[in-house]
Amino acid sequence: MKRLSFFLFAGAVGFVVDMGVLWLLLELKMLDPFTARAPAIGAALVCSYIINRTFTFGASHRNVAVEGVRYGGVGLVSTLINYSVYSGLLLLLPGLSPYLALIFGSGSATLFAYLGYSRFVFGPGPDV
Repeated sequence: MKRLSFFLFAGAVGFVVDMGVLWLLLELKMLDPFTARAPAIGAALVCSYIINRTFTFGASHRNVAVEGVRYGGVGLVSTLINYSVYSGLLLLLPGLSPYLALIFGSGSATLFAYLGYSRFVFGPGPDV
């Protein structure tokens, strides 16, 4: 239960970072809602990695570079899920707030991310 609580905390921090970067880029009219999501998600992934590695799962038994690549792989797939839901909603419902779409996109990727990180990235045992 402790692990799940820390994972949800890391996700909440990542969500706030994602939302904050998205808001900033949209508010300053620097990027459109589709393009602005890329740096927003990237910033959120970095923040959540630091929290997950430090508090949620601890360092794995793998080399930090291998761990980072595995985390990035799971992060990439969960990002594709997240961004697909986000973009799909904005395309299907043109008047929808990008912030509401972000909530649905992020929520849709949460279960996949937890399972991927807990089993594939920080799972027990060293690689052989």
